[in-house]
Amino acid sequence: MTQPVDLQSLLARLQRLEAAEAIRTLIYDYAFHLDMNHPQQLGELFVEDCEISYAPNFGAVGREAYAKTLDGIGSYFVATSHHVSNIVIEFTSDEAARVRSVVYAWHRYSRERPDSYVWGQYRDDVVKVDGVWRFRKRVLCNAGSQDFHVKEANPIGRA
Repeated sequence: MTQPVDLQSLLARLQRLEAAEAIRTLIYDYAFHLDMNHPQQLGELFVEDCEISYAPNFGAVGREAYAKTLDGIGSYFVATSHHVSNIVIEFTSDEAARVRSVVYAWHRYSRERPDSYVWGQYRDDVVKVDGVWRFRKRVLCNAGSQDFHVKEANPIGRA
């Protein structure tokens, strides 16, 4: 004998799955727009009062300040390639979540210097605003790097 379907529960699970997929797409879109040198589209992935930290003294508070950190990115790098995986989403409400993901990034500079490599994690707080998921906080935690132009790093916090 089959169990009756709890439509409310089923709908809630479906909405959570849709939210998780939208958050994954947000993370993938960030890597895509960064690699394609789309600073305007990058900025649109964040809320107005966002916080970004790529290193202890390298980041921004607010979307306008973040946009300024992107000035010149197209002339600084010839190419970049950001690979994001192992995405884990912890919902704190229907409109907020904490996310961690693993990142591998390669950078080719426009100056005479060796290519750089970064291995680490993104730790994000994301929120749903007007039906769209956006970054509220993004922190790059560095597990290691080679020839990266940013010398300080947020530690990954390994035990």
